Amino acid sequence: MTLSGNTIALEEEARVSARRIFSLISNELQQVEVEFERQARSNVQVIAYLGEYLRVSGGKRVRPALTILSNYAVGGDGSRYNSIRMATVMEFLHTATLVHDDIIDKADTRRNRPTVNALYGNETAVLMGDWLYMSAFETSLAERSLPILDILTHVTRKMTEGELLQLTLLGHADLSEAQYLDVLTRKTAYLFSASCEIGAILGTANEAQQHALREYGLNLGIAFQLIDDLLDFTADEAAIGKAAGVDLLGGKVTLPLIYLMEAYPDASSMIETVLRSGSYEEVNQKDLLEAIERTGSLEKARECANGYAERAHAALDALPITDYSESLRALPTYVLERDR
Repeated sequence: MTLSGNTIALEEEARVSARRIFSLISNELQQVEVEFERQARSNVQVIAYLGEYLRVSGGKRVRPALTILSNYAVGGDGSRYNSIRMATVMEFLHTATLVHDDIIDKADTRRNRPTVNALYGNETAVLMGDWLYMSAFETSLAERSLPILDILTHVTRKMTEGELLQLTLLGHADLSEAQYLDVLTRKTAYLFSASCEIGAILGTANEAQQHALREYGLNLGIAFQLIDDLLDFTADEAAIGKAAGVDLLGGKVTLPLIYLMEAYPDASSMIETVLRSGSYEEVNQKDLLEAIERTGSLEKARECANGYAERAHAALDALPITDYSESLRALPTYVLERDR
């Protein structure tokens, strides 16, 4: 697909926004790396090795960044140790979900590196994910904050519910948009929301600011995952480390496919065939991708993501204008235009 000049400009703007956002708190994010290494230490050799392996395999640290930026945005000090510690807890929880997701998805690689289950098997990966969860809760206890513990308990339960719901819906071509968004919100968006709200609490936000950041994170998280699912159809394989359309091979029907079946009912049989066989041997993958684009299903899914990004942006009206709140306002653009 040829990118228009406007699309290229937007993607460049997103890259500039990302550099500006993350450079603003680069020192704090470096402290998160140090704290991750500290929290992952263990006298059990395999845990120590895998903890470090997962740390260096990490992504952009979006969730810790949200905690730190939210803290600063309400007048707190995001460089304080308790802020860094809790930002790292959010990354531990995210990492634990990835380890368990890779087992469920039977994934051999993530970010072009072998997964824990590929290296050591499912049994070790399950226990490593559990260890990360428990370590996150153990660290968070140092805050002696019941509101924070309530949020962490709530988000962990929601993520587990989302994973279980997704398992029950795997391989179903008749997935509704509401069901899809429900799973997505539980699996991804609640952790974004918790990251922002905990940052707000640590920054002693007032009730209106805490609510605003909770809603901001929830809507940003939904937009983030919607774009992630769009990238499965549009991104270059080298950029995301997997081929186009691979989610469907794993039994996952995402929003572009839901919209495709609404616009072109005959596509249901194509999708059901791929779900049944787990391959594109009986269905031409290129034909499916072209149908998604031809029917406007990709654009409709992107418009859905745009709507949630706009809601995230609007939620920040309750915050004072600072470099940190402006960085939070810039994040939805980065999320919408990222290419990996």
